[in-house]
Amino acid sequence: MREQTRYPVAIVGAGPGDPELLTVKALRLLGDADAVVYDRLVSAEVRALIPAGAMQVFVGKASNCHPTPQDEINDLIVRLARGGRRVVRLKGGDPFVFGRGSEEAEHLALHGVAFEVVPGITAASGCASAAGIPLTHRGLATGVRFVTGHRSHDGDLDLNWSSLADPETTLVVYMGLANLPTIRDRLIEAGLPAETPAAAIACGTTPDERICGGMLADLPELALAEGLKAPVLLVIGRVVALAETWGSVGRLPADVVRIRELVAEHG
Repeated sequence: MREQTRYPVAIVGAGPGDPELLTVKALRLLGDADAVVYDRLVSAEVRALIPAGAMQVFVGKASNCHPTPQDEINDLIVRLARGGRRVVRLKGGDPFVFGRGSEEAEHLALHGVAFEVVPGITAASGCASAAGIPLTHRGLATGVRFVTGHRSHDGDLDLNWSSLADPETTLVVYMGLANLPTIRDRLIEAGLPAETPAAAIACGTTPDERICGGMLADLPELALAEGLKAPVLLVIGRVVALAETWGSVGRLPADVVRIRELVAEHG
């Protein structure tokens, strides 16, 4: 049974960074909050919407740097809720897409604390759309896959590469910058054409957004030359060739004309 805390904890998706991409419900709950526990990927522009008198607790994580362990974050949220505060657990993107929001919801449920989940625009859709890249397109991509590009404790990427190397599917890789050369090599080894269009989007939808793109084979070198810094989202697939403004994305893949002809054929 859920505990009758004064207010339910709100696990809120902050979207990819642009504050105008917050949902109406997220904005309302944030404006009413008196305690906000937020992650590293919550943009400064979104944090500026937190009420001046609210407690703000940063519990962000970076690659190989977790100053606040997840167990402590879970317990902190419970304590704040039991203290009678309006608690917003603010997470970048959508809290249930590579955000560990489900783990926090599970912890609240196990401790009898009421909560609600407010979805957010995940980085895959928000950053790709802002870059003019459709995740699906008739004749080019019949589906989309989301995977994470890193493993905890420097573990190897144990992804199903043969499944991911599907030219009919758009592949979106979260947090893939550090392992970009490995991701490129393994996908090509598994059969994905080296000339597959691909893009790397850093800090998508924010004023610091930077994008580069071209062929999958060249993407690690392009990202390095552009000096991209995390957070970086990778979008790999023929749909990348449909970016509205290739001048901001990078060099067209060699087969882009063939790709566009294929689009025209499928109307």
